[in-house]
Amino acid sequence: MLNPAPGAIASSTFPGGLRLHAWLLAVWFLASFGVVFFAHDLQMVVRGWPVGYWFAAQGSVFIFIAIVACFAWVANRRDGAGLSVDPAYAVYKLRLHRRFAIYVVLLLLFLAALAVAEHIGLKKTWVGGVFLFASVTLYAAIGIYGRTSDAAEYYVAGRRIPAFYNGMATAADWMSAASFISMAGGLYLQGFSGTPSQAGGLVYVLGWTGGFCLVALLVAPYLRGLGLFTIPDYFAARFGGHWPRQIAAFAAVLCSFTYVVAQIYGVGLITSRMTGVQFEVGILLGLGGVLVCSFLGGMRAVTWTQVAQYVILILAFLIPVSWLAYKQLGNPMAPLVYGQQLQKIAALEQKLLDSPAEAEVIEAYAARARVFELKLVNVTLALDTERKMLKERVRFFSERRADESVILATKRELAALPKDEAAARELWTRAMQDNQERAQPLGGMPLQAKPYAGDPDGTPKEREAFDVSRRNFLALMFCLMVGTAGLPHLLTRFYTTPSVAEARTSVAWSLFFISLLYLSAPALAVLVKYEVMSQLVGQNFNALPSWIAQWAQVDPALVSVSDINGDNILQFAELRMGSDIVMLAMPELGGLPYVISGLVAAGGLAAALSTADGLLLTIGNALAHDFVYQGESDRAGAVRRVMLSKFALLVVALVAAYVAAQRPADILYLVSASFSLAGAAFVPAMVLGIFWQKTSRPAAVAGMIVGLGLTIYYMAINSVPVRSFLGLQGSGMWFDIQPVSAGVFGVPTGVAIIVVASLVWPSRTESLTH
Repeated sequence: MLNPAPGAIASSTFPGGLRLHAWLLAVWFLASFGVVFFAHDLQMVVRGWPVGYWFAAQGSVFIFIAIVACFAWVANRRDGAGLSVDPAYAVYKLRLHRRFAIYVVLLLLFLAALAVAEHIGLKKTWVGGVFLFASVTLYAAIGIYGRTSDAAEYYVAGRRIPAFYNGMATAADWMSAASFISMAGGLYLQGFSGTPSQAGGLVYVLGWTGGFCLVALLVAPYLRGLGLFTIPDYFAARFGGHWPRQIAAFAAVLCSFTYVVAQIYGVGLITSRMTGVQFEVGILLGLGGVLVCSFLGGMRAVTWTQVAQYVILILAFLIPVSWLAYKQLGNPMAPLVYGQQLQKIAALEQKLLDSPAEAEVIEAYAARARVFELKLVNVTLALDTERKMLKERVRFFSERRADESVILATKRELAALPKDEAAARELWTRAMQDNQERAQPLGGMPLQAKPYAGDPDGTPKEREAFDVSRRNFLALMFCLMVGTAGLPHLLTRFYTTPSVAEARTSVAWSLFFISLLYLSAPALAVLVKYEVMSQLVGQNFNALPSWIAQWAQVDPALVSVSDINGDNILQFAELRMGSDIVMLAMPELGGLPYVISGLVAAGGLAAALSTADGLLLTIGNALAHDFVYQGESDRAGAVRRVMLSKFALLVVALVAAYVAAQRPADILYLVSASFSLAGAAFVPAMVLGIFWQKTSRPAAVAGMIVGLGLTIYYMAINSVPVRSFLGLQGSGMWFDIQPVSAGVFGVPTGVAIIVVASLVWPSRTESLTH
């Protein structure tokens, strides 16, 4: 299945060469890296908006949409696409439009009926249960209806998904639990650019939308022109031999598995909150919906499930944020008006910075940090002393027949002590760092609209903090953008369109549908922060809303409150909200009806399930199609390949569920790490293979191994457990770049190695590219 070589496709797509690519990439670079680099200098306020903030949150996204749409329109006109219309295909699309319209109308009627039922007395638990049951049943029904064993249908949905619907399915596949659940929370916690120790904030908006420009200009149309099934297929077709496909398959499994663990963790959070079951049981319940779709029908069932899921998740995001904007500002068009709240938040932030009560809380956290710091001076002695003290306290209470609850609480405290010195050191180090973080102004959160930590005009320490903060922001944005162009589960979606022209158009639709959420996420973060600062902070602890305790039962890391200074009034620094809770709890925080909470939970479930579907399918296909059968094309082999893909998918799903149940890290971090891995593993060899005919097989293999290996090494060597195990002191970071952005080293290293190695060891099959 070796179609015309990618190098030939790239060079012949436009008669005039690649000038359009160059111009559009220049605009993309200026709208992203250019704006971000000078964001601190773009602080003038126009109609209530700081210019730098508006560009990073919205302006650049509009430019990215224009770039992708312009490329699709010009390229398709040059290719003569659309000059002739297949009548049968037109009828097929019309039938799809009718079905889609009916589905949307029925969904809106269902929401209205549930709202009425809640109004007349339906219990909240029933509302949540109905949402969960109805959505999972819908996805399962589509999976059963779309079941297939045909290889083309299972791997690429028969290559007959129109651009509009493929764009919608791609958006659902793309907008994972990280986008729906965590991104607004990340913006709430990290403001414009994140904390000094971790870049974040608007980098996710820029990185995850700007990356689609690279997908459209450099990857998607060329891969679709080859008529393949998987991303490792490309490496086999372009470079030949055994190793390119094997390395690509391994990388696909690695980055997809990291990504899917985060999605299944999100499934567990939502399902357990909606039904009240344990977190681990919630994972298994949600996983059933994933497996029915991807296991039975592969890409065919997954595509139409993702279309259904997109409608649910976008309604679940836009309805509450519009409601909150109307409540606060009298206008439901949240992305257009939330800039007014930025100035109000700045005033509230200054008020909190000047508050004596907040200062008391900060000093209390600093005192706690000092206690843990003293324990770490001699861990063995501190652990023995604490154990003896608690044992003595248990004996004292027991002898005096104290209340049973007091004795039980002391015994629990004793049982919770670390078992050995290593565990104590790790636990107390983490506790010390946590308290040191919370002992900062605003609980360690940066000012919402301030670009970067430090001050470029301040002291040497402030200037260094500014440079490091901006450097990490640029590095993470680079990794997110390049990783977008390399994620296998995303690129496989563009194999499902009928033609190259439809693939280009599909990328434009994808970015449009994605941007509906990404333009609203910064608005949601700002509106929620204003709600917290103006309404929740300052309340009596006895009057706090019930949702805080309910979500804390699901996972204490999501939300917690404690009266640190003992005044029985909630201070801002006494409230801790994880990034995964801001979106899920927003309807309750804003006083919306519970049916909206159910809708938000169903939207989060749809986002997590849709991405998990695509990722599990990618992993199963990589294991069966690329590792075992390696593209075997006879009919019997195709049937065996599909069956093995289904079995591999099931096994991987169970393993990922087990890992997710351990709560390894927050969703946003896990997903971001997978982008570094995908960018380093795939993009250098893939893009050079498409646009540079001299790219050779040995060079591609060397570039993939070294780029991916360097990325994994940098992440591992800077993780706390590894450094603790190896006894490494200090920081192992290069140029102060955080490990989540390891791809910033892996990608250019891969490019350099491929270019040099291709010149030194030209491929024997180079003639295939001419």
